[in-house]
Amino acid sequence: MKKFKFIKISNTKKLRYIDNYFKKKLYIIFLPGFMSDLEGEKPQTLFKFAKKNKLGFLSLEYSGHGKSSGVFTRGNISIWSNDTKSIIKKIIRKNNFILIGSSMGAWIALNQFKYFKSQIKGFIGIGSAPEFLTRLMWNKFPKKTKKELIQTGKILIKSGSYEYPITLQLIRDGKKNRILSKKINSKIKVTMIHGQKDEVVPTIYSRYVLKIFSKAKKKMVIIKNGDHSLSNQRPLRKIVEELKIIIKDII
Repeated sequence: MKKFKFIKISNTKKLRYIDNYFKKKLYIIFLPGFMSDLEGEKPQTLFKFAKKNKLGFLSLEYSGHGKSSGVFTRGNISIWSNDTKSIIKKIIRKNNFILIGSSMGAWIALNQFKYFKSQIKGFIGIGSAPEFLTRLMWNKFPKKTKKELIQTGKILIKSGSYEYPITLQLIRDGKKNRILSKKINSKIKVTMIHGQKDEVVPTIYSRYVLKIFSKAKKKMVIIKNGDHSLSNQRPLRKIVEELKIIIKDII
């Protein structure tokens, strides 16, 4: 794996990232999920693919994630979307790119279309989770949990072996970032990949994303027995295979 780098976004913010720099070539941008970092199988696999195929690559850790600066509980969708916009402007500049968003990363990716519409040449969602803070968390919280969150400003949510700190400001900001009622008119290839046995985000969320794109060439891929992360060898091979199809259409 190539050495990680840091980029200064402001006087108080440094983000950790990896890239494969090519001045005028197509880039692949991988946007990780909630509380994820750059050391997982997906960014590493996609980085190796880009390097092998002499394509640009970029992936980052949002503020409060991994080794980037900042406190996780002070972050939200708006902040992490702006982190992504800033690093794309600094690293990718005017190059065209394909966006790949995993879970929350798909939501962050959808937010980039308002800034880089003409540069985005394809989009892949992996276990896409747009609006999860409202639809999968707040709306499903029991009254007791909602009350605790409103009173204390923070709760811990357990999911399997993980614990997630959820703040009231994060939930409120999520409501400001509604995307599923919007339309994106880009004429690109959009592929949603989702695990059949995803117990975190139902497959219907990938279908919701496809509905946003009114003019795209759309495709839904269900990974049999696949979980939410899709980080094992078989789903990773499928992700790369679908990426190749999109690249072939562009280059």
